[in-house]
Amino acid sequence: MNSKDLENKIIKALDDNKFGSFGTIEAGNKPKVRYMAVFHDGLQIYLATSLKTHKVVELKNNPNACLLLGYEAGGSKDLLEIEATVEVSKDESLRSKVWNKELEQWFEGPDDPNYVILELSPSRIEYTGKDKENAVWEKQAASTGK
Repeated sequence: MNSKDLENKIIKALDDNKFGSFGTIEAGNKPKVRYMAVFHDGLQIYLATSLKTHKVVELKNNPNACLLLGYEAGGSKDLLEIEATVEVSKDESLRSKVWNKELEQWFEGPDDPNYVILELSPSRIEYTGKDKENAVWEKQAASTGK
C-alpha cells in the first residue's frame, strides 16, 4: 500500500477509536499505561489531561511515549501502535480546539489553569487492519533545499 493510502487508513482508525492506552515511563524507569480519550487532526494526536497528573511530570522527564488503540468493542478492529514524542501544551487555541462537554467532569472549562493538552508527534505508527493487513508509517526527515 502506498504512503497516502496508509495515512488515510491510520486517520480512519483514529476517527473510529475514541480511546487508547497511553504509555509513559515513570520514576524508576518503569512503564505506566492508562486509558485516555484520543483526539486528532490528521496524524497530529492530542490527549487532554490535568497539569497535576503524574503523566505530566513523567513526560517532562522523558517525552517518549506510546499509544495503542483499536481492536476493542465499540471501535474498529483496526489496530494502531504509535510511538511519539510528547509536548505538554497550554496553548489557548489548542485547548479550545480539543475542548468538549465530556471534559466538564474534570475541568471548569477550556480556560481552567489545570487543563493541558498532550501533543503527540508520531515518529512511527504500525497499522494492522481488521483483515490482518500490516504496514508501518514512519515520519520522514524534513527535506532541505526544495
